[in-house]
Amino acid sequence: MPPTAHSFLKNLGFPEILVHHSYDHFDFRRANRRILVIGPMGSGKTEFAARVWRDSQVALRKSPALATLTTTDGADRRQPHFVRFHIDKARFPDYPDDALAYRGGYERCGDNVSNAVDSFSLESILACNPGAGTFIIDEAAFYDERIAYLIRNEADKRGLVFILPTLVLNFRREIFNNTARLLLEQATDVFPLTAYCEHPDCIADSLFTYRYYTVDGLECPALYFDPLIIIGGDRHKADPREPDYCTRCDQHHYLPAKEYTYFTLKPLGESAGRGDLKPLLSELAAIAGNIETSRLHASLRRVQAYSDQSDETMLNALRVPCIAEKAICFLYAEQNLLSADQVRQLCQDLGLDRDYVSRRLADNRRPLELG
Repeated sequence: MPPTAHSFLKNLGFPEILVHHSYDHFDFRRANRRILVIGPMGSGKTEFAARVWRDSQVALRKSPALATLTTTDGADRRQPHFVRFHIDKARFPDYPDDALAYRGGYERCGDNVSNAVDSFSLESILACNPGAGTFIIDEAAFYDERIAYLIRNEADKRGLVFILPTLVLNFRREIFNNTARLLLEQATDVFPLTAYCEHPDCIADSLFTYRYYTVDGLECPALYFDPLIIIGGDRHKADPREPDYCTRCDQHHYLPAKEYTYFTLKPLGESAGRGDLKPLLSELAAIAGNIETSRLHASLRRVQAYSDQSDETMLNALRVPCIAEKAICFLYAEQNLLSADQVRQLCQDLGLDRDYVSRRLADNRRPLELG
């Protein structure tokens, strides 16, 4: 509260209190907005959009005269349309097909829901729904970069409002991708959300999405070079090859092997890219065969020795299967250091899980037939 307001209330005999802003209903009168709703997984980003949807249903029951305040070029901002990214169908398999789903509930959208695979299909959806003035585009950061300029141009031209619940930071605590960066540049409004840290001994605000695996009941944090995108639902996984997610504060967000990734793994990939595959093959063979002899194990042990954290949580990351496969996916899909033939050779020579590699490469839009 500003000092003048604080002094005024105190002079009137009121106690010292901190007055917060109330939650405001959505203002459908304001045109040309690109609203980013950001936060870690589980912070309520899509639920925020669902509240806007509920507000729209109330506003639509108002007098027809209200349309003059909420309509631009035939598009009424009280009329929302929900656009789901195509890979998101797996998140809530038990919900209706027309659900705007979030953890703990959903809103039925009827005919006002579509599925998009990229910015071009989104552009077609916008053209096919000229009466809708508010578009809720879930997981916008998963689209190609073109989406940032598409929604800006449509908002400028037709006064449309776009609500974009999306991750901006990935599990590595880095900007998710170029699309996320461009969406931030083009946004008119940003609503940052937080959640309680989900560590059992903590109740601090959490800003970060934490990826981990469960192996024999133990929490095993994802290694830094874990595949950037892994398509799957929000439900707890029993398969140690499939990750779980939660929100964590800075103290409890474990991210092992970042140093190893850039000090060892990437240089080995660069050497392979120059034609010398043997050093990388040797390290991956150690990881896949006897991980305690690998440079990865030595790196984590060294970092652990100088860490303030006394528990073994970071080292639990080495209990997860398919670590060599993850390294190959990182070097091929993200760093572009390995050729397709080298990926095939490594998988064959080391007897790796080809199905796992194929699925993860497809998740990251670098599909590769491994035979």
